[in-house]
Amino acid sequence: MKILVVGSGGREHALAWKLSQSPNAEAIYVAPGNGGTAHGMKNVSNIDIGVGDFPALVAFATKNGIDLVVPGPEAPLVDGIEGYFRKVGIPCFGPSKEAARMEGSKAFSKDFMQRHSIPTAEYRNFTVYEEAKAYLERVAHSVVIKASGLAAGKGVIIPTSKEEALSAIKDMMVDKGFGAAGDEVVIEEFLEGDELSILTFSDGYTTVSLPPAQDHKRIFDGDQGPNTGGMGCYAPTRIAPQAVIDEIHKTILQPTVDGMRREGYPFKGMLFTGLMMTKNGPKVLEYNVRFGDPETQTVLPLISKDTDFAEVLLAAANGYLDGVRIKINLGFGATVVAAAGGYPGSYTKGEEIRSEPVARDTNIFHAGTSLKDGKVYSSGGRVMAASATADTLEDAVGKAYEGIKAIYFKDMFYRKDIAHRAFKQVAPMEVMTYAGAGVSIDTGNALVQRIKNAVRSTGTAGTDAEIGGFGGLYDLKAAGYEDALLVAGIDGVGTKLKIACALNKHRSVGIDLVAMSVNDLLAQGAAALFFLDYYSTGKLDVEQAAEFIEGVAEGCKQANCALIGGETAEMPGMYALGDYDAAGCAIGAVKREDLLPKLGDMAEGDLLVGVASNGVHSNGYSLIRKIVERCNLDLSAPAPWNSSTTIGEEFLIPTRIYVRPLLKLSNKGLIKGMAHITGGGLTENIPRMLPDHLAAEVDVSTWSLSPLFKWLKQAGNVASSELGRTWNTGLGFVIVVSATEQERVLEMLKAEGENSCVVGKLVARGSSEGCVLKNLQSWD
Repeated sequence: MKILVVGSGGREHALAWKLSQSPNAEAIYVAPGNGGTAHGMKNVSNIDIGVGDFPALVAFATKNGIDLVVPGPEAPLVDGIEGYFRKVGIPCFGPSKEAARMEGSKAFSKDFMQRHSIPTAEYRNFTVYEEAKAYLERVAHSVVIKASGLAAGKGVIIPTSKEEALSAIKDMMVDKGFGAAGDEVVIEEFLEGDELSILTFSDGYTTVSLPPAQDHKRIFDGDQGPNTGGMGCYAPTRIAPQAVIDEIHKTILQPTVDGMRREGYPFKGMLFTGLMMTKNGPKVLEYNVRFGDPETQTVLPLISKDTDFAEVLLAAANGYLDGVRIKINLGFGATVVAAAGGYPGSYTKGEEIRSEPVARDTNIFHAGTSLKDGKVYSSGGRVMAASATADTLEDAVGKAYEGIKAIYFKDMFYRKDIAHRAFKQVAPMEVMTYAGAGVSIDTGNALVQRIKNAVRSTGTAGTDAEIGGFGGLYDLKAAGYEDALLVAGIDGVGTKLKIACALNKHRSVGIDLVAMSVNDLLAQGAAALFFLDYYSTGKLDVEQAAEFIEGVAEGCKQANCALIGGETAEMPGMYALGDYDAAGCAIGAVKREDLLPKLGDMAEGDLLVGVASNGVHSNGYSLIRKIVERCNLDLSAPAPWNSSTTIGEEFLIPTRIYVRPLLKLSNKGLIKGMAHITGGGLTENIPRMLPDHLAAEVDVSTWSLSPLFKWLKQAGNVASSELGRTWNTGLGFVIVVSATEQERVLEMLKAEGENSCVVGKLVARGSSEGCVLKNLQSWD
């Protein structure tokens, strides 16, 4: 692979260094590069083409057979470099000009966040100085002022007084202190908290993030002085445990990438998200559309050596990021930047740089340097950086400072307190509590009180359905069972829960939980007696959990069984914020003579009666969610097959509970076998009730495929055979009855409010297939 890196800073040196480790990297060219990329790496060389000379870069790439282009700085991306290479068929790891507006215009990105409900500071955009001035004069809260356009990372002003704020907008909008970047300004609410940055690979669908980093923008120790491009960095931060990162992915990063795709400018490349960790949760400060600097120098060394970095970038550019592996080493990274004296103001260039060898796991990355006659000279404000990795943050920072001491040039300056926020003096040991660890007993007790009435309403002859004890009791004798077999079933709801969480509607999936188990018991001819549920979450939300368990109680009432107990588990760190999982166990009873299936009674010519489903029920949702995502549809959008409702509402219709009508038929001896059509569809579930010598012959043309299933088939390009082994296709149960009882069975089901029809018959099994679907072409 031949790769062209565009840029000349420390970020580009780090990119070239990491790319050079790829086993497929034949040659890496850096345009225009710096003193570090000019020597020292055997397969890396500079080419003298500026970052903005797109025609020359394209000409070089086509002439030299470049396989991948990696732009480093924001300016060429905002100016549309990706489109130039797309036109000649060369993959570019970087967003389109349209997608790069997320960094090119802070006003655009803030409006995007508002449209997609991504948490950020309150803000106003201004293009007229007098209007901005009037707004500042009347607001009482602290503000941040941002030049909307590109300002080399320096267009953010945090005024400490109203006078400073007014001076800042005058400098931007009237005096043109930031050029055209200040033609429009964003004035936003000042957020308090700790900052962190997350670099996220994206191919427009899949997102994979590197460890969260924290940089140091101010020039002087203690975060004093003017902003710079960045004076140092460390990663991962200590303010972002995995549960927080999961929340950021769920509420910010994935919605950002999904929103951009749905608006017609999918993001491919590196999304840099600056965040403030406020007391109300993470909020976005800004988006950048490229690798950060010095974040890149800090996090790339944490990527394992057996991760093919070049292949990762190519996969993102070509849309198959989910097909590559990105492994992150345990440990920490730290970077200390050496700047020219006077930076970020005026500074001297052309100072000779001397350096000594550095220790293992320490790298010196060049930024503002040039190579002349075998010597390295300073040519920019940020000149070099020492980056190091170690098992602990303290050791990584210490090694980075040892590395910076190996560099010398006149008036060299660097901060002495990188990672100081992580090294704040630890307060005296606090008194620890279970609630402080994230588990609230009081919240659990509140939930029990909230659901007691719903649980009590499920009482039956065998139990009073009271909760709060150590176990639930059931009296078989009181329920009328003297000599019976007990039947047990356990199940969950699966990824249908993702839709419930996305829509914040949980009652229907509570019904699903009961339905999946009691319908399984029904297939054995058993009546469900009692039910126990298990609900687990990272942080207990009483309203959410209560709504779910109230749904469980409703399902129990439909099944005529008692909810006699359950477990609610609060496990901080195990789930993303707002997510949960659930499982349920049903216990039923059946008289020995009524146990199904009656394998010895089944014969060739017996009929198969299909009983209609409510829809998809609770299986196949991983594929459903994939289809919806591929169609760029939102769960709140009108359903393409039913415009009177939404996609999410259609897919949350609960599983039908068949206990009452089908038990009536079974208790009269009219049913020889029952199959609950769940995951695996018709072809996998019907054979489960049949003897080895018989097979089911199902004519799928005997019932109409609903518009919902037709849409899933067409939108997902699902083959008819796959449709029949994934979803119920409109039949929630299939029962075996004698041909002589056909009319009676259909009439009884109709009287119970069930739609049913004869869908096939039993035949001699001539092959290994236990279920043969005929007339599949009727589904096309």
